Amino acid sequence: MYPRLFTIGPFSLPTYGALVALAFLLGLHLAGKLARRSGLPADHVTNMGVHIALAAILGAKLFLILSHADYYFADPKRLFTVEALQAGGVFYGGLLAALGVAYYYVKRHGLPWLRTADVFAPAAAAGHAVGRLGCFAAGCCWGRPTDEPWGVVFSDPRAHEFTGVPLGVHLHPTQLYESFGTALVALFLYRRFLRPHADGVILGWYLILYSSFRFVVEFFRDDAARPMVLGSDTLSATQWVAMGLIVAGCALLLRNRHRAPAPAAAQPR
Repeated sequence: MYPRLFTIGPFSLPTYGALVALAFLLGLHLAGKLARRSGLPADHVTNMGVHIALAAILGAKLFLILSHADYYFADPKRLFTVEALQAGGVFYGGLLAALGVAYYYVKRHGLPWLRTADVFAPAAAAGHAVGRLGCFAAGCCWGRPTDEPWGVVFSDPRAHEFTGVPLGVHLHPTQLYESFGTALVALFLYRRFLRPHADGVILGWYLILYSSFRFVVEFFRDDAARPMVLGSDTLSATQWVAMGLIVAGCALLLRNRHRAPAPAAAQPR
């Protein structure tokens, strides 16, 4: 839709990159704020956020490569092309990698795992909402053709060159669907965080709400980064991961339904 924010001579700033950087800073700021509210060391949480961001980038790209293994490994040089570098990756690959690194980090620094995860859940949702606006600007993660009046038409040849998005076709704005949905999830999680809660409750709600929303949005997706499982044309790999995370989120809520809220000492005065 608007892949370049501005161009000065040979230099141009991709809108996607600018919005992803903004999403990262927003998420990091919110995580630090909520960490202080929970009585966690803000510096450890901030450093952890940087590690998680790097893991998410690598995990998303790795998941994309594995999902299209036939394409990339048929000619391994494709792994080192500008096309591969510009590919955003698959969100759930980034999420799973981020969760793994987060678990290692909290163990190494003696942080309470579930309380720390609760801090990052609203931050992740807020950052994701902004990041999906970057996807819309770049043209990636596009939707199926539609006759609905809110369908969008991509026309910039650079968007097609970088992402493969069809030009001149009315498409579901799946990037905006997800941005709006994750913004609502972030707002709910933030408000729920401010109320007394047992450790793990915020993470549980995040896994349930975001994964449920993403499961539905996947039916409207039509981009090449939507890998299917075992040749199935019904559910994508992302939808199977979403179902697993919904189950995990429900288990967290059930585990904590009779637990007392976090001690008052962990809340700010």
